[in-house]
Amino acid sequence: MGNELKAFIREVPDYPKPGILFYDITTLLKQPRPFARTVDLLAAHYAGRNIELVAGIEARGFIFGPALAYRLGAGFVPIRKPRKLPAPTAAIEYSLEYGTDTLEIHRDAVHPGQRVLIVDDLIATGGTAAASARLVEELGGKVEGLAFIVELTFLPGRRQLPGYDVMSLLQYDK
Repeated sequence: MGNELKAFIREVPDYPKPGILFYDITTLLKQPRPFARTVDLLAAHYAGRNIELVAGIEARGFIFGPALAYRLGAGFVPIRKPRKLPAPTAAIEYSLEYGTDTLEIHRDAVHPGQRVLIVDDLIATGGTAAASARLVEELGGKVEGLAFIVELTFLPGRRQLPGYDVMSLLQYDK
């Protein structure tokens, strides 16, 4: 699904450090038709699912989240790094490969029973996505799915999200 979009993803070797191949979506974003196709493919997967909110993970989830929310007739809420949101927040600390990180969401962003789609540009190890799902659920939301543009299938991201509808448009195996 959407493999034609790979032509618009720039591969940057040795970024952010030697040995890493970075998949840069900015080259897709600047092209109107591929960007629209990306949003359309994501929306098609969740059409008819009565998504009420799209939660975008900082920062690239903020790019796709509002456009996807618009296409689904849903609202948009940000999941942010600490101390970026002005009203009272709920927070979750989660493990990274070397250390921990924290995500926050406004306490009133998700109401009990609301159907939430979480979106980000890429899934790799899955820690951020899993933490985001837990955060939405702590507020009483029902995670209807997690959508990504790029999935690094050689990393355990999808395995960190058992029981969830995980959807990615483009898969890379190295």
